[in-house]
Amino acid sequence: MQPRNFKFWYASQPRALRLLLTINVVVYLLWNLALVYIEPARGFIINHVALNPGWPGILLEPWQLLTYAFLHLSPGFGGLLHILFNMLWMMWIGRDYEELYGPGRIMGVYILGAVGGALLTVALHAVFPSVGPFGGTVHGASGAVLALMTMVAIHQPDKRIGLMFIGVVRLIHVVIGFIALDILFLSAGGTSVSAHLGGVATGFLLGRIARSGSHPTPWADVFFNRNSGRSGRGSISERGGGVLQSLEEWLASRSGNSGDNGDSGDVRRQRSAGPAKIYPMDRGKSPEKSDATSTSEVDRILDKISATGYDSLTDAEKRTLVESSGED
Repeated sequence: MQPRNFKFWYASQPRALRLLLTINVVVYLLWNLALVYIEPARGFIINHVALNPGWPGILLEPWQLLTYAFLHLSPGFGGLLHILFNMLWMMWIGRDYEELYGPGRIMGVYILGAVGGALLTVALHAVFPSVGPFGGTVHGASGAVLALMTMVAIHQPDKRIGLMFIGVVRLIHVVIGFIALDILFLSAGGTSVSAHLGGVATGFLLGRIARSGSHPTPWADVFFNRNSGRSGRGSISERGGGVLQSLEEWLASRSGNSGDNGDSGDVRRQRSAGPAKIYPMDRGKSPEKSDATSTSEVDRILDKISATGYDSLTDAEKRTLVESSGED
């Protein structure tokens, strides 16, 4: 992927998933390129940032219940696959959901899923300290990602995804498959089954809350903005405010003054899994004027407003938005 294409892809990701992806990948690269070779840093990460479920140490360092979920410390190709599949599953499952329900919900589920997996690991380690899957140093986002997958599967029971060599299956069946694999490999070392199962249990509870119509993690909206509501990466939705909604009303009012014979410009919303798009429908304009601005350019400008605000637009971009509204 060329740098320009990567930059466009990265900027197009929803806010919470983009933040989680960035933290995980940056920490992984720092670990493998530098920290693993610096003995004091290496020891500190393993002993104080990864999850060490033994008592009473965890009581003195409770941040480990969350920080371990941003670490992927396994070396070599296996470690690369570890973070790769965690991040891919997170993006595959979370993207559409964040577009519909906002970044706060994704971030909140990730955090609670990580903590839920850690708490179950600590509890089982206290009861079965010599059992491999319940002990040792734990790291990785698997528990948090499984919490996200389970929450979406419970909230949207008809959600389906396509799997290579298998076809299209319901997401809930994928989650059940992961649980079955964890149980089959319960006696094998190297995998924290307890963190996985704790993440699934947390996701199930959060999914039931969401299914009842409530916001399962309203406190997490503060990481982004108070009006996140049900919106994702700049989506215009039922949140009663926000930059893009104000922009839409502004465009509609301005185009309303430019229609011929009393016809006003009409701005329509397209609600989809992706971000909302604004399409001009000025019946008093010629086809050449209506086609002057491509939909993709308007989408790019709206994404820029979502990320950095209307004031960050150049004069040319502002003119483009005015033209797309159908104003002379």
